[in-house]
Amino acid sequence: MDSSATTPSTAPRSAAVRSAPSAAATSRAVIDLEAVAHNGRRLAQVAGVPWMAVVKADAYGHGLGPIALTALSAGASWLGVAQLAEALTLRSLLDEAGVSRPAGEPSAQTPRVLTWLLPVMEPARAAAEDSPLRAALAADLDLSVSTLPQLEALSAAARAHGRAAHLHLKVDTGMSRGGAAPEELPALAAALRRAVDEGTVDVVGLWSHLSRADEPASGSTEEHLERYRQAEHVVRAAGLNPPIRHLAATGGLLWHPQARMDLVRAGIGLYGLSPDPSVATGAELGLRPAMRLESPLVQVKRIEAGQAVSYGGTWSAPTDRWVGLVPLGYSDGIPRAASSAGPVGVGGIMTSIVGRVCMDQVVVDLGPAVDETGAPLPAPARVGDAA
Repeated sequence: MDSSATTPSTAPRSAAVRSAPSAAATSRAVIDLEAVAHNGRRLAQVAGVPWMAVVKADAYGHGLGPIALTALSAGASWLGVAQLAEALTLRSLLDEAGVSRPAGEPSAQTPRVLTWLLPVMEPARAAAEDSPLRAALAADLDLSVSTLPQLEALSAAARAHGRAAHLHLKVDTGMSRGGAAPEELPALAAALRRAVDEGTVDVVGLWSHLSRADEPASGSTEEHLERYRQAEHVVRAAGLNPPIRHLAATGGLLWHPQARMDLVRAGIGLYGLSPDPSVATGAELGLRPAMRLESPLVQVKRIEAGQAVSYGGTWSAPTDRWVGLVPLGYSDGIPRAASSAGPVGVGGIMTSIVGRVCMDQVVVDLGPAVDETGAPLPAPARVGDAA
């Protein structure tokens, strides 16, 4: 792929982001952009259709700009975010990086950006010159609607701006979250048809979201698909023919081939994680973790066999052990579920967190302090070593 238009090569191969607030300045999250690119290519290989890189919430905390450019370098032709403010920021970042605005068929060189949570506003406000919806139109964004009030506001903005909105109609197929309900869809589809005739919208997509795609054995996805087909019938009966149908996020694209349709949305899988590790781990899916946390050991100590560690004494040393203290905790994003379980690498050796994860620190097992004969063993790590 010719990636010169996206200038992904200007992004570093890996980027450190966000020093942890409770830790020393040397604590950091390191993002492996090569892993992100690999994951994108791997998911695209499985899906066999064009793919959207979901980069909402600052690209899942990995850094919006670098991840978006890396995804484009890996072949993404769409980028997706939840909030309109995110989409406007993303468009600015793409413009600054020299990525071309969309023209015709989306591609990695001319990607489209979809955002699906629009601000609530009356049509008069939407039509105002400083309206965020008019800013969205000026930024060439694709917008999602699920309700008549959303459509009315978007149509008002488009009318005032003199440009049709690229619109994706979201339908609720069983998630019971966003999306037009079946009983609301006929009236909404008819209103969309009128808006198309007026020239205020161009309906380019029909989409939904699967609630249990990470459960391959569940019949839920087939139920979603049937409701989607029914919704598609209603939309087509209203005289609409959206060319892009998309239903599958990472779980759907991996485990439900029938849900891949015209476009898939790569979210959690892009960052190297499985939607459900009990079904298959990221490694088993051919994915690579995109983020790792690095922090120095701030204390190394010897504890005796039977000595409890951290709150509640949920872990006790099976033998005399060396343990290390790492200044990162749940306030830095280490989940409490990692207590006595989370993997940690120290000096090239994999070990784990022992005891409960605290707000700003965790204890890691560094190995035995005595050998089989009871003779003392030196500490395998020292203060300042990276964990």
